[in-house]
Amino acid sequence: MAVDFEQARFAMVEQQVRPWEVLDFRVLDVIGSVKREDFAPARHRKLAYADLALPLEHGEFMLKPVIEGRLLQALDLAPEHEVLEIGTGSGYLTACLARLARAVHSIDLHPDFIDRARTRLQAAGLVNVSLEAADALQFQPGRQFDAVAIGGAVAELPERFLSWVRPGGRLFVIRGHSPVQEAVLYTRAEHGWALESLFETDVPYLHGAEPVQRFAL
Repeated sequence: MAVDFEQARFAMVEQQVRPWEVLDFRVLDVIGSVKREDFAPARHRKLAYADLALPLEHGEFMLKPVIEGRLLQALDLAPEHEVLEIGTGSGYLTACLARLARAVHSIDLHPDFIDRARTRLQAAGLVNVSLEAADALQFQPGRQFDAVAIGGAVAELPERFLSWVRPGGRLFVIRGHSPVQEAVLYTRAEHGWALESLFETDVPYLHGAEPVQRFAL
């Protein structure tokens, strides 16, 4: 049976994303218009709007729609903002960020993800995105951004990630040890950082950002 993706997208917004305290009309409009099915892996296309973390290659996943919605809302993007995304993945969240901000620079460890995302983003008519194959833990952008979106968990937030945020800017990250991780919004204030705990979840770690195993003798 063919899936009515328009209806599925509407249901995702109204029955998943909005009830999860995503109330920013700009975010709801973007999630309700970007065609998630065009970014989902072909084998899982029919599940594009399910409340699932869809598996990608290399053991990676698309985040659940509700988490993507909360991330977009927390960053509170404006049309003049420049965004850094860590973890391009399928390119879906990249597309949503690009609809809300002036420019998005997205990196991913996997070059094949970058290639596929570039094709999908071009097909969606998005021209304000630059993509780069890079390891986030070694990445040196050489500039700062208004917002940083981290698409995977970290056991502990590397200091270098905070250095990418402009004064007044925001960083969204999921941190901690599975199965109980915490989504946190960092806002760079005049004399330090303001932290806001958003919700608990459990998502895969960025490559190299897993907890360090300590063995007692």
